[in-house]
Amino acid sequence: MNDPCPNIPVSAQDGLKRLMDGNQRFLKGTVHFPTRKKEVLASLTRKQNPYATILGCSDSRVPPELIFDANFGELFVIRVAGNVLSPEVAGTIQYAGIHLKTPLFVVLGHENCGAVKAALDMKFRNAAHPSRIELLVQNILPCLENIDEHADPAVQNACAVEANVRWSMRQIANSPEGRARAAEGQYLLLGAVFEIATGRVRFLPPA
Repeated sequence: MNDPCPNIPVSAQDGLKRLMDGNQRFLKGTVHFPTRKKEVLASLTRKQNPYATILGCSDSRVPPELIFDANFGELFVIRVAGNVLSPEVAGTIQYAGIHLKTPLFVVLGHENCGAVKAALDMKFRNAAHPSRIELLVQNILPCLENIDEHADPAVQNACAVEANVRWSMRQIANSPEGRARAAEGQYLLLGAVFEIATGRVRFLPPA
């Protein structure tokens, strides 16, 4: 099978279909990624034109290129613990929007996120964290306002993971670049949660 050319522009909806199809190949064990050739990478030396920007967690179990079975040059990936929107991450997303003009942006959380658990522990159990971890966790705290303190821990974490994805989405959408791209009508911002036990990516419905 010939590799699709990663430099052919696609729409946001086409990009979403590629992600969903790739995750289905991942689930079925029919991935293309192991057969990617270095010649594809060589063809990208002058330019990249990814169809999606993925803001995901640094967790070693959640590599976007693998779970979406993506080729070289197809995904612009930003990974940070808890998929939080720090100034550095915001600058990287700004680059993706202004210079790469990716039509699709996805905030990708995952089940049992350690950073989200750390935020829950800080909010509800007075946990203390090392200084730099605490700075990261503070980026998550605003989204926990409506989380039930007395819920079952597994339910609490699942709700908080989804709330954290939506919080990062809201910050991206409310940025000057996010509003400008939305006004253009050629931009799609979605949230998703990766189910580690099954390998399935669950895209979130609109809030």
